[in-house]
Amino acid sequence: MTDADELRDWLILLRTPDFGARRLREGLVARGSAAALLRWLARHPDVLTPEARGWIEQPDEATLAHDLAWLDGDDQRLLRCTEEDFPPQLEAIPDPPAALFVKGDAALLLRPQVAIVGARRAQEPGLANARRFAGELAAAGLLVTSGMADGIDGAAHEAALAAGEPTIAVIGTGPDRVYPRKHHALARRIAEQGAIVSEYPPGTGALPYRFPQRNRIIAGLSLGVVVIEAGLRSGSLITARVAGEQGREVFALPGSIHNPLAEGCHSLIAEGARLVQRSDEVLAALAPAARELGAELKARLEGAGGASGASRRKTGPFDWRQDEEYRRLLDVMGYDPASLDALVDSTGFSPGALSSMLLILELEGEIAPLPGNRYQRVV
Repeated sequence: MTDADELRDWLILLRTPDFGARRLREGLVARGSAAALLRWLARHPDVLTPEARGWIEQPDEATLAHDLAWLDGDDQRLLRCTEEDFPPQLEAIPDPPAALFVKGDAALLLRPQVAIVGARRAQEPGLANARRFAGELAAAGLLVTSGMADGIDGAAHEAALAAGEPTIAVIGTGPDRVYPRKHHALARRIAEQGAIVSEYPPGTGALPYRFPQRNRIIAGLSLGVVVIEAGLRSGSLITARVAGEQGREVFALPGSIHNPLAEGCHSLIAEGARLVQRSDEVLAALAPAARELGAELKARLEGAGGASGASRRKTGPFDWRQDEEYRRLLDVMGYDPASLDALVDSTGFSPGALSSMLLILELEGEIAPLPGNRYQRVV
């Protein structure tokens, strides 16, 4: 079977009405592949709704051709749950996606992330806080993830990019759509320097229910969620509460008791979210989880190639000082600034694994990030 055939089978399944990610994942486990699952469904049409049965029997070839044409574009990919570099953070959440359409650098999804979300109609103090937190956390090594909505989301993405760092936008439309329209320029910059992510196929429009649904992915990819300005009916509270259910850290910025956009944050704090006023409070709280994720990802990404550290990282705390590959990385870096691409070339490590290693060394105070995705050892 060719790659094009496999992609086509996946796209048929992803577009099957009334099927969903959970049934698709279960079917893949039971049948072994997308092609085998399709054959089984064709022989057992009684398990499908009439709409799903009609699609499986006669899928719209023009729609599939459009999907395949999008996937043939530069830096555009269908990242499937059966692939080694599918984000392991998502495997532990309820109802994880079966696949993600990614425009940009898919390896970034493996990096430790912090979500910054908030009101669409945010006031200037809230926007300033979003820019400050996002810029500082991005410069400190955490990748900023948000939903590319108006207000706080957009300000967070902009600040991360202004800091010379990538950012991830998880959107509630197809990967070829931009919502709101005013963010077309921002979407291009995110795709060029980071990644745009969607579980919806190309051409999917903006419908209200899709945005709360995508929030579970924003929370699931992240180690924690920072809420900056949110009313009591804000969709950001959905992201925060989903994050809490997923075992992620939830942070909220307090505000004036006279500001309606602070009421949601105050409600979260009353329910147990961490009250934070500075970005270093977020970084300190997430550092242990970031270290563990970095070690887990490195072991996962290199395990298939026989990485020596994979087995010993399954138990006990991880100590980078005892790892030969970390010592090798520091030796290769020397004391001059080095870009991520240069380090990939000189070490042979994958970008995802290397990013995780660099974050751990950053958190340990061994290296410092520099503009332009460069790093330097601390003398």
